[in-house]
Formats: sequence, C-alpha cells, structure tokens
Amino acid sequence: MVQPLIALSGIRREYPSGDATIAGLKDINLAIEAGEMVAIVGASGSGKSTLMNILGCLDQPTSGSYRFSGRETASLNADELAALRREHFGFIFQRYHLLNELTALGNVEMPAIYANRNRNERGARAAALLSRLGMADRTHHRPGQLSGGQQQRVSIARALMNNANVILADEPTGALDKYSGEDVLRILDELHAEGRTVVIVTHDMSVASRASRIIEISDGEIVSDSTNDRASTRPAVSDGREPAQSGRSSLAAWLDRFREAFRMALLAMQAHKLRTFLTMLGIIIGIASVVSVVALGQGSQQRVLADISGLGTNTLEIFAGKDFGDTRSSKITTLVVSDATELAKQPYIAAVTPTVSTSSTIRFGAKEASALTNGVGDRYFSAAGMKLSEGRFFDATSVRKVAQEVVIDANTRTALFADGTSPVGQVILAGKVPLRIIGVVQARQGGFGSNQNPSLYLPYTTVQARFVGSHSLRSITVRINDDVATTLAEQDVTRFLMQRHGRKDFFILNTDDIRKTITSTTQTMTLLIAAIAVISLIVGGIGVMNIMLVSVSERVSEIGVRMAVGARQGDILQQFLIEAMLVCLIGGVLGIAIALGFGAALSMFSTSFSVVYSTASIVAAFLCSSLIGVVFGFWPARNASHLDPVAALARE
Repeated sequence: MVQPLIALSGIRREYPSGDATIAGLKDINLAIEAGEMVAIVGASGSGKSTLMNILGCLDQPTSGSYRFSGRETASLNADELAALRREHFGFIFQRYHLLNELTALGNVEMPAIYANRNRNERGARAAALLSRLGMADRTHHRPGQLSGGQQQRVSIARALMNNANVILADEPTGALDKYSGEDVLRILDELHAEGRTVVIVTHDMSVASRASRIIEISDGEIVSDSTNDRASTRPAVSDGREPAQSGRSSLAAWLDRFREAFRMALLAMQAHKLRTFLTMLGIIIGIASVVSVVALGQGSQQRVLADISGLGTNTLEIFAGKDFGDTRSSKITTLVVSDATELAKQPYIAAVTPTVSTSSTIRFGAKEASALTNGVGDRYFSAAGMKLSEGRFFDATSVRKVAQEVVIDANTRTALFADGTSPVGQVILAGKVPLRIIGVVQARQGGFGSNQNPSLYLPYTTVQARFVGSHSLRSITVRINDDVATTLAEQDVTRFLMQRHGRKDFFILNTDDIRKTITSTTQTMTLLIAAIAVISLIVGGIGVMNIMLVSVSERVSEIGVRMAVGARQGDILQQFLIEAMLVCLIGGVLGIAIALGFGAALSMFSTSFSVVYSTASIVAAFLCSSLIGVVFGFWPARNASHLDPVAALARE
C-alpha cells in the first residue's frame, strides 16, 4: 500500500493558559496525497492556521504522529526539521513576510542560500521565477516599493525557489484586492497543475472552491472532509524535484551562507546607524583608553629609564658612611684611590673612577657663579654615560700630571658664556685656581640625575692637590660589564671592600635597583589604569549584549521567515554573532585610530610626555574587542537561533 505524502494521526496541540491548558487541535486524523489541492477552511480561532503550521513543520504537536513521506517528524531535531522545510515546503503568507532590507530578487534567493546553491545559479533562477510571475521589471525594488499583489508574487516566487513539492498558503488573498487575489489563485492553480501539492488555509469559501478537496475545521476538530467536484481534475503527480547539484563543496556552501549573514549584518547596522554608533561608543572608549594608557605607560617608563641611563648604565656608586645623611661620612677617610685601583682589577668591572667633590666660586671676566667641582678619573665620562657637545675629555695623562684642565657642563656654559662665546680654550678661575676649558658635555634631560647648578669635571688628582688637600674620596663610580648582574657585582664589591677596610664604612647606590623600582612602579600604575579602562570595555560589552537583545526582539519576524525557508539554527546564530562582532571590531578599529591620533596630538603639543605604541598592545586590544563581540554577542545570538519558528512568525 502506497503511503500518503502527509499523514496525521491523533494530532493534538495544547497551549498553556494560566494554570490550565487550551487545546488548539484535538485528535486530528488526516491524510493528504501527493498532487492534491486541499483547502482547509474555518472561522478565526478554529485551529486551521495551527494545523498548517504543524503541516509545514513550523510547529510541533503536543501529542500524536505526523509522518511526511513515511518519515516521523517527532524524531527530527531542529536542523533536520529546517532541512525538511528547505527541501519540500514553500510558504505563502498572508502578510507576505518579506525582508525590508532586501530587494525582491534578494528575498526570492534566500531559500537557495540555505540550500547551498551557488550564487550564479540561484540568481538566474530567482530572476526567472520573478519574470514568470510578471515581476521582471521589479527585481531590484524593495518591499516598500511594491504593491500588495506584487509583494505576494515575490512571496510565491520565494516559495518556489527550492522547487518545493508542497505549497502551504495561509490566507494568500486575505490582504489583497479582488483583482490581485484572483491573480494569486490563478498562480496556485498553475502550481497545482504542475503536480505540486497545494494546501490553502482560508476562511473564504470562494477561495476554497478552487481546491479539489475541502476540509472544514471547527474548535480544533475536523467536522467535514469532502471532495469538490467543481474543481479541476487532479493532475498527474510529479515529485517536483530538480537534479541534485554536483561539485558544490560544503566549504563553498558555508562561505556562501557566511557572506549572506555578513551582508545582512551590514544591512541591519546601516538601518540603525545611530543605535549602532552608540553601541560602539563603549567599545571605542574602552579600546582607545587601553591602547593610550599602555602607550603612555611605556613612554613614561622609557623616558625614566633614559634619564637613569644618562647617569650610566650598570653602575654602582660607592660612598663613605653608612647611608645617605650619615653625619660622620665627612670624617671617614678610608675610601681612597687605591680602593678604586684594586677594584679596577676585578674581571667583572668595565671601568672605575674615583670622585672628589667640593664647592667653588667660578669666574670668567665679570661673571661669576657657584659651582660643584668634581674631581673624577678619565673613565668617569664613559661610566656616567656623558657625551660631548664640544671639545674633548681629559685622559689618563692629565690625571697623572695633575693637569689644570676642566670639562664644564651646559649650566656652566649658560652662566659664564651666555653671549655665545665658545668656552673651549678659555681660562676660568675656580676659587684661585686657573683652569683651561677643554670640553663641554651635553645637557642631561630633566628627571632623575639632572641638576640645575653649574658643574665642573677635573682630574681627581688636581682637585685633591689644589682644592681639598686630602687623598680621601667622596665616592667611587664603578661600571659593571653588561653580561654581569649588578646585584651579584654589588655583593662582590661589598665583600671586597670589607676585606680591605676591615669593617663596613661605606654604602653602595645601585642604579639598577632604582631602575627596577621605577619600572615596577610605572608598570603597576599602567596596569591599574589599564584595569580601569578594561572595566569600560566590559561595560561596553554589556551594552553590545543589551543592544543585540533588542535587535533580536525587533527582528523576531525576520528570524521566523529565515527559519521557515530552511535556515539552520547555526545560520541564525552565525548572523547575529557576526553582527555583534562587527560592532565590536569596527569599534575596536575606531578606538585604536583615536588612540593613535591622541598620541600624534600629544607629541605636537608636549615634549615632556611621549607615547610608545607597541604592536602587541594594539593586536591585544583588537583581539579583545573581537572576544567581547563573541562573548557578549553569543547569548543574544543563541536566543535568536533557538526561537520557535511559528512564534517568531506571529510577531510583527
């Protein structure tokens, strides 16, 4: 015995109503053969639309059995039901359910996208269907530019796009004038004549009279099922199937659906420009803040490290006394030149220079100033990282011969040679000692180690002999080899000097400790401010989620239409997830652009601060915005993909 195309047995559909339930359908038993044209009639609320929704797999019965071509639909999951709709059913709705963002051609093409047809084939078929229905000159018009009859023709073309063998028409003439309604009924007759199964749901008996079989339903029950002898003869049955496509890979099909989802996301964003921009604003502010804060933190850190480097990298400064502020340090005379000489022999030391300091009044012509007179060794300038702006440094011969040669700093030059005279070769008086200027060092940048007082640099032998009359030292500057940890070097220097002095009558300033402390502090501050900026990103992400939830609620009807024409749950999820990600990615790009613009503006108007952008932070910010799109967009997108098709279609 040949099974009917559609077989319903004991179908019951109940809806909750408070604490009770209402039965929309009551134990429906119905069989429809392939190629029949059936009209389901009844008053409003009789259950005819509920029956059609179950027939089209848009809704599922509470109990009973519905078999399509012998296949039990209750055992199918959401995507399998979507495949059934996509491959076998074409829906014609009373309210057309066309997507306003798409043209007539785009609306007709939609089912073929989910059926994995290639772009050229589906475009040609959609155009041919519209042409057949008299819409050849309206293919690029949007629904708002079409009359009701024209919109219904587009809806019919969409129903035929996948060559459905079952056409389900819900009040197809209900929103049309008499002329347009007759036109639609004529098209349904033609489809029936081609061998398709046509099911019309209507309350109009004049429409039902076109069918070969009329089923009347009342209060959820079939009250009559009769053959209409006045209708045209039933045509030969055809399965209406086209040959299967060949050479269409699953990847190509997925990419096609992805392009459609991407295009719809762009159209949705364009349709709500202001809302989209306001949604992006939180992401823009958050990303711009994170990138700018990190760049400022790195710029500040590099600036500080550069200032420290100006004092000399990998250096230890050894002072007499127990610590800074030791009142007895001036009486300690055990720090001597021989300490420096012996330290210089250690394998981990690159350079050693003794330092003696005193204050002097310096004069040149009628100008005078107070200056710090530093007696240093010839390796001091290298150890301290000083650079010449003019002249030369003194050498070991000058130290040995107690030469009265001096290297001045920029402050001394300003104090004594403000008229622009070149200092090199000039003779100045430091107290009563004449000194010939042989070089000028470059000014140190503001920050740690800078000093606004004039400074002179002489051979330490000259300062000891001509100024202080003592062989003790104020300090010894030690530069460590680059491949040696300064902490280990400090420990060894401490051990070495304690052996020489017999006690610890000195202390060591490790510039690397200062660098580490400042670096740690700037990193902590950067992380703190970045954390605050990340909070704004999270707030922006919550905004994205809220707006996406609003977007889903506004576009429930669109989701229902896509599901009716065969969209998988994954297709719906992908579309809304892409939209959320686009909002965040575009916001991320704009945020990065604003951060870069901020850095450019800051560099134009301020030299005290610098911003250093790292590729890693920009990439991290971009990935962060993408992640926000995925995380905060997933829930709304998942909600959209799990909507009930029939409930979604009922929303306007």
